[in-house]
Amino acid sequence: MARRGRRVEGERHLLGVLYAALGAFTFALNNVAMRRGVVTGSVLQGMAMTVPIGGLSFLAMTAAFGELGQLAAFPAVAIAWLAGQGVVHFVFGRYCNYKSNQLVGVNLSAPVVQLQVAVAMVLAVATLHEKFTVLQAIGSALMLGGSFVTQTKIGKSREKTSFQPHIVAGYLFAFGAAVCYGSSPLMARQAFLSAPGSATAAAGCFAYAAATLCFSLVLLKPGSWADIKAMSRANVPWFLSSAVLVAISQAFVYASLAVAPLMVVTPILQLSLVFRLLLSQCINRDYEVMNTAVIAGALTAVLGSILVSLPTDELAKVLGLSPTIADFLRYRLAGG
Repeated sequence: MARRGRRVEGERHLLGVLYAALGAFTFALNNVAMRRGVVTGSVLQGMAMTVPIGGLSFLAMTAAFGELGQLAAFPAVAIAWLAGQGVVHFVFGRYCNYKSNQLVGVNLSAPVVQLQVAVAMVLAVATLHEKFTVLQAIGSALMLGGSFVTQTKIGKSREKTSFQPHIVAGYLFAFGAAVCYGSSPLMARQAFLSAPGSATAAAGCFAYAAATLCFSLVLLKPGSWADIKAMSRANVPWFLSSAVLVAISQAFVYASLAVAPLMVVTPILQLSLVFRLLLSQCINRDYEVMNTAVIAGALTAVLGSILVSLPTDELAKVLGLSPTIADFLRYRLAGG
């Protein structure tokens, strides 16, 4: 029985890895599509399409999977966590992410947004009393270093493209996205722990419903409707594809969090940064900054995010580290 239980758990973790990889790819594709739209359109226009259409997409997936009946099965505490996650991730985080994409492009903003892993780690230590080890400290340093490396040699890249990034504002919004995106997975995980075995597509309906209600308050601001109505027809396909892709991406993320621990899912999601670099060169070559520093910084940030979320024992086992080095890496600097 114990062996069978371990096999079932391993299969669930493998399924979580697959879902997370698909989520990383579709999220990268969503970012690239949105980047193309906000080149000439506004962030508000993108939000006006992605938030409500994302909710409708989740509702359609819930119906297609036969999960509509499970909407009433969620406990109130799980609904509260999902509502909070929806507002933080789909409204505040998404706005900051789209705005940073508009100001500096995907290639420059992505490594900073990737700091969401460090934010999630800090929150886990502070609220859940999880441990913070030497290995995680090294990973955090690599992530910070990677995000700063991307800022070098930007001047030379400006001469090769018509796009002129607004560095300070762009990085501030990117960091805001990192804070929101870093805190939201913990909220989603808490929701699924409160409702084990719950339907992931149905969960997304609650998150998007709260996000849509919150975003509707933005429309009370004078001039908002005029901005949305001024959307160019050329941008509609980019915003529409982004809306559908981001819903699919979040569905994969929910599915991965429902079957695998956060520490298994998080490293795989970091592949999104690599996918974004590749896809941006294929689709948005004329609207991005690309140089050796951007590539090196992105790969460094990915490595750091993996080290932050990878259990020390697993790393020691894979690399065949000596007991002395393994003990040093697992030394607890903070947390329970």
